Order: sequence, then C-alpha cells, then structure tokens
Amino acid sequence: VQLQASGGGLVQAGGSLRLSCAASGRTFSTYTMAWFRQAPGKEREFVAAIKWGVYSTYYEDSVKGRFTISRDNAKNTVYLQMNSLKPEDTAVYYCAADLALDRVVTTAAEYDYWGQGTLVTVSS
Repeated sequence: VQLQASGGGLVQAGGSLRLSCAASGRTFSTYTMAWFRQAPGKEREFVAAIKWGVYSTYYEDSVKGRFTISRDNAKNTVYLQMNSLKPEDTAVYYCAADLALDRVVTTAAEYDYWGQGTLVTVSS
C-alpha cells in the first residue's frame, strides 16, 4: 500500500484547509484510515479515524467539532476537512492505514502504512 498525502499549507487562524490522502496498491475499502499529526519536539498524536464499512468516525478531543474525516472508496482517498484552525494545530499531518479488520485504534504503532506527511502551518 502506498499513501500520498497532500493539501497542507499556510493559513491564518480561523481559516480552513482540506487534506487528502490517496491510497494505492491494495483493497483500500477494507482499511481503517486515520490522520495523525506531529508538531516540532512532540510525539505523533492521533487526530481522527474512519472505519471501513459503516464509516464510523473518531476524533481527538481538541479537534471535535472543527475537523471532519471522510473517505471516498471509489477514489481510494481519505480527506480531513479542517475548519476554525488554531496555531496549536500547526504540525506535519500524516495519513495512515490499519489492515486489521473491524477495529479503530489511536496508537500510531498499530498502523501498518503511512503517507509521507504534509505540513500545516497556522499563523496567529
């Protein structure tokens, strides 16, 4: 599986960005897909995930109500719509795929494939 993340950039606080992650190589539709982020000097942290099948979504508390994760299995793509961005959202954002069926986990080590990361910078 190869994951290609895109859509990062520089935005002012309060603004919006949409990240995309295109997957190739295997049956995308059966994976749980997630977004993580890593700020300078900090550990990689869970942001959001979307389960295959029923499309259940999960969010880290600080992004609830501001970020929305979605997927388009026909396009093998997962999205992260980020609204009301804050300077503390500044980080490199990574998409990830978990091959294990029927679960959602928030630990980075549990994910099998990773995209290359895309930088999001939110200015105050």
